Amino acid sequence: MAGRFRRGLAAAAAVAAVLAGTGGWAAAADSQTPVTGPPQGSAAWVADNALGVRLPDPAEAPPAEVARFFAGLTTAQRDALAARHPLVVGNLDGAPIELRYRANALALAEERRHELARATDPAVSPHRQRAAAERAARYASLAGRQVLAFDPRGRGQIAEVYGDLTTAARTAVVVPGSDVDLMTFDRTTDPYGTPAGMARSLRQATGDQVAVVAWAGYTTPVGVGIDAATAGLARSGAARLNRFLSGLAPVTGPLALFCHSYGSAVCGLADPSPEQVFDMVVLGSPGMDIPDARALRVPLWATERNPTDWIGDVPHVSVLGLGHGADPTAPGFGARVIPSAGSHGHSGYFAPGTASLAGYAAVALGERSPVDCTDRSSRNRTQQSQECRDVR
Repeated sequence: MAGRFRRGLAAAAAVAAVLAGTGGWAAAADSQTPVTGPPQGSAAWVADNALGVRLPDPAEAPPAEVARFFAGLTTAQRDALAARHPLVVGNLDGAPIELRYRANALALAEERRHELARATDPAVSPHRQRAAAERAARYASLAGRQVLAFDPRGRGQIAEVYGDLTTAARTAVVVPGSDVDLMTFDRTTDPYGTPAGMARSLRQATGDQVAVVAWAGYTTPVGVGIDAATAGLARSGAARLNRFLSGLAPVTGPLALFCHSYGSAVCGLADPSPEQVFDMVVLGSPGMDIPDARALRVPLWATERNPTDWIGDVPHVSVLGLGHGADPTAPGFGARVIPSAGSHGHSGYFAPGTASLAGYAAVALGERSPVDCTDRSSRNRTQQSQECRDVR
C-alpha cells in the first residue's frame, strides 16, 4: 500500500513537472468555467404561447422530442419561432438543420449589432470597446456560412458544417482540444490545427463525398495547464457532445468522430452509442480518461504519434485527479492504429499528403475493414500490413 502511494505521488509529481514547463505545456493558464445549461433566451422561449401549444423546454426535452415538435409545425410557424428566438432555435438539438442555419444567421446579425454598439459606447472602456469591435468583425465573417450552433456566452462556441448534411452519404464531426473557441476555431495561422481547418481538409480528402462538422461546442482549456491536465472541462464537454450527436445522428445516420488532443478525453467520456457513431478516431491524444478501447461502445482508431508532437512528453497516468490515463496508441490499449507518416507537430495530422489524412478519409468513407491491430497472429498479418502499423 505504501509503495503504491509513493508511486502515485511520483506520477503526480511527473505530471506537475510537465505542467511547469515541458515543451508546449504552460505552468499558468486561466481556469475556465464551462458554459452549461440551455441556450441564452430559453426563459422567453418557454414563456412563449403564441402558437397555443407548449414549446419543448431546452433544458429538459431530448432531441427526439424537439424533432417531433417541429415536425408538427407549418413552415410559417417554424420560421416565426426562429425569428422570435434565434439563439434558442439555432442551438436546439433536434430542430431542422436548415432552420438552425437561418436562426443562427439571425442571431449572428443581432449579436453583431449589439457588439458594434458597445464598440462605440463612451461608457465602455477602450479595452472592452476593442474587444467588442473584434467580436463584431468575427460575427460579420460568419455571415452566409452554414452555422449549426452559435453561443456567444463566455469565449463563444460554434459549429460549422462543410457540405450538405441532409444529402451526403456519410458525415464526420471534428472535436478540438485546447485554445479553441468562437474567435479561434478557424484561425488562418494554424490551418490544420483548428476544427474548421481539419474539417475542410477531411472533406477535400474524401473528394467532397463526406459532410464534415467542425464542432467547437464546449468550453476548452486555455493553454495547457491544470484545466488541460484534469477531466472537469472534458466531462462538461462530453455532455454537450452527446446531446449534439443525439440531435444530428437521426438526420445523418451514424457518423465518424475525430477527436484531437484534449478533445479525445471529451470523446472518451462521451462514449457515444453505435446509433450515433460508427468509428471514433483520436489524434495527438494525452489520454481518453478510459482504461482501454474496450470501455467504448464503438470501434476506436488511434493515430500514430509523430516524433515532433510534444504530446509525447506528457506522462500517460491518472493520479490524484491529474492526467488522462493510458496512451491510446499503446498496443495494450486495444485501438487500431492509423499511420502518421508525413505529419509534423501536434497540429499537422490533417495536413494534405500525410498518411494520417489518407487514413482519416478512408475511415470517414467507411472503406477500412474492421481489422483488429492488436491481433498479431500470422493469419491476419498480410491484411494488417495494409491497414495498420504497430506503434512500439
